[in-house]
Amino acid sequence: EAPANQPMRHTHHENAQPMSDADFAKEAAQGGDAEVKLGQLAVQNGSSDAVKNFGKKMVDDHTKAGDNLKAAATKSNIDLPTGLSAKDQATYDRLSKLTGKEFDQAYARDMVRDHAKDIAAFREESTNGTDANIKQFATTTLPTLHEHLRDARAMARDVGVQPRNGGSHTGSAGEPSSSTHPSPQR
Repeated sequence: EAPANQPMRHTHHENAQPMSDADFAKEAAQGGDAEVKLGQLAVQNGSSDAVKNFGKKMVDDHTKAGDNLKAAATKSNIDLPTGLSAKDQATYDRLSKLTGKEFDQAYARDMVRDHAKDIAAFREESTNGTDANIKQFATTTLPTLHEHLRDARAMARDVGVQPRNGGSHTGSAGEPSSSTHPSPQR
């Protein structure tokens, strides 16, 4: 462990650059918006009850988390973006073309992967963040993200996916997962 007088260093990010509290908040806002939009898509395009129910939970929980993040960001004078990042829009566009079992499996894989990444980013912020408001948001949101990951894994099993983080896994649509490109979103 580094002595207490050493400067804070984020070491869990692949890019080895510390993520500022404002950057974390901005990525969390965009990721949360994406979870809401993808959840709406799951309710619409999903064929299994597990996927539809998980999608509804994502809409409800990430809408609430987004409101909490906006309040924290306002207190800290951080302007949050609205809408999806290019990466999240690409995910939405890819999933929106799928239906039935193909959608269910692709959505389940994405939710397991995304929530595993989210937990890492939120844990990092809750441990090393310097803005009290954003750090508190990350800390209070972490248990919900753990619950989402547990539920996402159960959903994946229900629709016949063996969830994996990392490695090359080909989905039922013949597309490799993008789990080799981690990012602290959602």
